[in-house]
Amino acid sequence: MTGPDLQRAREAYATRAWDDARQGFLRADAASPLDAADLERLAWASALAGHDADQLKTLERLYHDREGAGDQRGAARAAFWAGFRLFGLGEHGRAAGWITRAARHVERVGADCVERGYVMLPAVHQRLGQGDPEGAFAAAADAVAVGERFRDRSLVAYARAMQGMIRLRQDRVRDGIALLDDAMLAAAGGETAPVITGLVYCTAIDGCRRVYALDRMREWTAVLSEWCDAQPQLATFTGNCLVHRAEIMQIHGDWSEAIGEARRAAERAARRSAAGGEPEAGGAAHYQMGELHRLRGAWDEAEAAYREASRLGRDPQPGLALMRLAQGRRDVAAQAIRRVVDTTPAGPQRVRLLPAHVEIMIAAGDLDSARRSAGELEDLATRLDSDALRAIAAHAHGALRLAEGDAAAALAPLREAFEWWRQSNAPYIAARIRVQIGAACRALGDEEGAALETDAARTAFAELGAAPDLERIGARAPGPRAPGHGLTGRELQVLRLVATGKTNRAIARELFLSERTVDRHVSNVFNKLGVSSRAAATAHAYEHGLV
Repeated sequence: MTGPDLQRAREAYATRAWDDARQGFLRADAASPLDAADLERLAWASALAGHDADQLKTLERLYHDREGAGDQRGAARAAFWAGFRLFGLGEHGRAAGWITRAARHVERVGADCVERGYVMLPAVHQRLGQGDPEGAFAAAADAVAVGERFRDRSLVAYARAMQGMIRLRQDRVRDGIALLDDAMLAAAGGETAPVITGLVYCTAIDGCRRVYALDRMREWTAVLSEWCDAQPQLATFTGNCLVHRAEIMQIHGDWSEAIGEARRAAERAARRSAAGGEPEAGGAAHYQMGELHRLRGAWDEAEAAYREASRLGRDPQPGLALMRLAQGRRDVAAQAIRRVVDTTPAGPQRVRLLPAHVEIMIAAGDLDSARRSAGELEDLATRLDSDALRAIAAHAHGALRLAEGDAAAALAPLREAFEWWRQSNAPYIAARIRVQIGAACRALGDEEGAALETDAARTAFAELGAAPDLERIGARAPGPRAPGHGLTGRELQVLRLVATGKTNRAIARELFLSERTVDRHVSNVFNKLGVSSRAAATAHAYEHGLV
């Protein structure tokens, strides 16, 4: 007979109210022991609500129950997921023991089963660690085949995502992105279990970050954001999601919101630190806060954020070195960036360092070092077939040629880089490049062109609140909001899309934002313009020449 606590727990589970479900199942279990199906639900609700200890305790109990009942497949499932979670928590000894148990139960089944595919997954990581990417890819392919044979879309999607990551590590970017896209479509389409959905999202977005596939990263981060926003009690995955979202917001100039997202990520990671969940999210979140404070010239806040990121295991470079350069401590900046570049192995992981290395080496007068890094960026752009990296490399070459005194040769790569970042809606990077384009125009005697470029950059810096950049070029703009209407650059962009008749959902898709973020922008627009409807906002926009 189903009691009210158990019924409410099942209803909460069905609506993805994970912590309500966890607590309801625990209450029901205290009154009468849960059966295997409800124990599984309790394990997953605990995992998604961020209660790792409850998940592991439940999985261990479920394992012993299934083993005692002679259910080899059920025991294998419980053992596998216990081992899988322990690997994520860094407890490799216990994890390996559980995976071994899972494999033993699979063998006892005596016939092919879907659990055999899951037990194959740890071999993918093992072979990657042994330097055998093709062996790892083959192991993942075997898992895909099992998943397809038993129509387990979760297994297929996750194993394909792993294949995608392997191809990216081999610099086979097109193949890797295609595999990740396939896995992401399954996850985004609701074909996979919630935990697998989160794993696929994070795998795909991390892969896109690695090869600077910024368009995909932006697109999939928006999808991940919507998925997280739809589950307010979701704790697992949300820390990394917020960090990714903050990174995208930073690129697009939404700095105030980006700081808020990074701060929420840090707070969430701190709450989970005792259980060891998402250990990298806290360091990444504090580093992201440091970056945003640095761009605004809030040195004390940036210093504190970088130090906390370092304490949590995230190298504070290159952001800290760039801050030292902005503070006028050129030698300190040069020593720091040389150290980290010299000790980072060749490959895509150097991309995050090389643009800063070029900038700091130019400032330090070490043009030979800057030239080598610019060449390395160009080589990586070709290897990884990345438009973003091509734009970064073009910017580096343009800045280098400008420093060498060849303003005419600098203009073409600078304009190429500017155009790419402008089309990518990256106002800060575009504005920095415009400053250099202005300097090249001035060196060639075109004072009017130089003034136009510099004034455009100045306005962008003012809207963003980029105080150090304003100081470098001479601040004459009125402040961090666009003149005359009080809207930020992003709010103005949203208003213009509202004026075309687009819904918030359509705007979110076009700008690669979550619908909740667009809702907030629209609310801010209404408040600042003193209107209460989309029609009134549209009329105001046309009356005041904002569209």
